[in-house]
Amino acid sequence: MQGLHTTIHQGGQVQELSPGAWRLSLPPGGDAQYCLAQLDDYRTPHGFHLQWRPPVRLALEARVSSAGLPGTWGFGFWNEPLGVSLFTRPLRVPALPQAVWFFQASAENFLALRDDHVANGFMAAVFSSLRLPALLLLPGLPFVPLLAWPLAARRLRQAARLLVRDEAARVETDPCAWHAYAVEWLPDEVRLELDGETCFHSRCSPAGRLGAVIWIDNQYAAFPPSGRIRMGSLAMGAEHWMEVRHI
Repeated sequence: MQGLHTTIHQGGQVQELSPGAWRLSLPPGGDAQYCLAQLDDYRTPHGFHLQWRPPVRLALEARVSSAGLPGTWGFGFWNEPLGVSLFTRPLRVPALPQAVWFFQASAENFLALRDDHVANGFMAAVFSSLRLPALLLLPGLPFVPLLAWPLAARRLRQAARLLVRDEAARVETDPCAWHAYAVEWLPDEVRLELDGETCFHSRCSPAGRLGAVIWIDNQYAAFPPSGRIRMGSLAMGAEHWMEVRHI
């Protein structure tokens, strides 16, 4: 894939090992600062640009240093819904999530709006939201402080299901060994493959344009059924990394 750009934060590193092969790593540390190492094709030198529409397919081989990495890692397509910026043209404001990807979330995470859906671990997942003009979401910002109140947060979580559809399935494999992954995004379905076999298929398909992303970080976010929202960064006792090739 051409046009990949590097995004790093607090010691994260992205190294090109050979043409088409990369190592994304996070440094050891006990202070739980947010660390990120990322490759994407939407943060261009000229601004933010989501270029992909279905049908499109992302295929690569990947492995990680440990099955129990703190935070999240993965690869696929998304719209970076919370990437707010007042200095880009056009103006970027919060959006509803659109994504299809392989996603690993450590146990501190709870990333599902429905109580019976996969919310952490290694998963193949999709988010498809109603396409609303970004400016229509701005009136909802005054209600954000209500998320600190569990009862109100539970009600808002239920209401969000009317706008956001999410589906996921666990991926049963050893992520420390090399595996071939593929994310196929079609207009009316998504199909994710592990070593040439379909491991997840859904008629739920993201809307609009998305960007390709490959990342590893130490962040967590939880919006569990209790309504007690938690988010932050996790300490890392050793270097953690993900290697990808044949993108």
